[in-house]
Amino acid sequence: MSYIDLIKQRAKVDKKTIVLPESNDKRTLLAAAKILEEGIANIIMIGDEEKIMDGAGWLEVELDGITVINPQTTDRLDEYVNLLYETRKAKGMTPEKAREILLKDYLTFGIVMVKNNDADGMVAGACHSTADTLRPALQILKTAPGVKLVSAFFIMDTVMKDQGENGTFLFADCGLNQDPTPEELAAIADTSSRSFKSLVGPKPVIAMLSHSTKGSAKHALVDKVVEATKIAQEQYPHLVLDGELQTDAALVPSVAKSKAPGSPVGGRANILIFPNLDAGNIGYKLVQRLGGAEAYGPMLQGIAKPVNDLSRGCSWEDIVGVVALTAVQAQLV
Repeated sequence: MSYIDLIKQRAKVDKKTIVLPESNDKRTLLAAAKILEEGIANIIMIGDEEKIMDGAGWLEVELDGITVINPQTTDRLDEYVNLLYETRKAKGMTPEKAREILLKDYLTFGIVMVKNNDADGMVAGACHSTADTLRPALQILKTAPGVKLVSAFFIMDTVMKDQGENGTFLFADCGLNQDPTPEELAAIADTSSRSFKSLVGPKPVIAMLSHSTKGSAKHALVDKVVEATKIAQEQYPHLVLDGELQTDAALVPSVAKSKAPGSPVGGRANILIFPNLDAGNIGYKLVQRLGGAEAYGPMLQGIAKPVNDLSRGCSWEDIVGVVALTAVQAQLV
């Protein structure tokens, strides 16, 4: 059974309600139909019900059992306006502005539904940028207690079943923090460990990646990863973590034996922490597009409630997978 099939099974055990605000995107409609068919989650879509059902008819899919909320007609609008105003008034929000936003911005509307406990999580980004998707989540939901930094990760289900956790890895940060400091990289490693335990397996093994292994190169970029590793080992001593490591030293035992002898991580990493967003984004897309991996994300970690982004290049199958993962995250909140 594939990784995502196992996640779907977990999602079905305690079914959660997930908002899909991009109701004008055909991939979202196809995904919603499949989610309902498989019983993965309850689905709320935001928009005009007649248009949504017309779209489903044109695609020849069934959306029986879906809940549609139209911001223009819902009797919850005043309640949501007040919640958004109260949450953001210190930043200059007014009731009038809150109403205007909620009537035209379905992503913010969905986040407010999650904030109000009318939904357990939200998935969007198929036709919006990561910034547009994540901004309202960060502004309205805030960070979870005890979390230093919100970051993004991908679950990568690869064909290399003898590596990672039966071929499954967590890559971070591939979607949010552009150039994290050493302290931030250490925090990303810690939250990634928690995400791995909740979504993949019980034994996270973390590699702090670089173009250098154990001093093989000298550069400020290497120094950052060395410092991040030191901070992580001091602040989170429970983690199985090492760096700086090149990717082959992190993944291939024979290479690790040569380049990083004695490393507790070398050759067996299942979490890869990238030094910056360039490396992370390029890395996951190479593994996905050339390596044939299934990529689920970017998933958010460290936020108070589950909200997850999609690549604008995603398929409807990707949306189904991210909804299943979001539902499992919601079970753990």
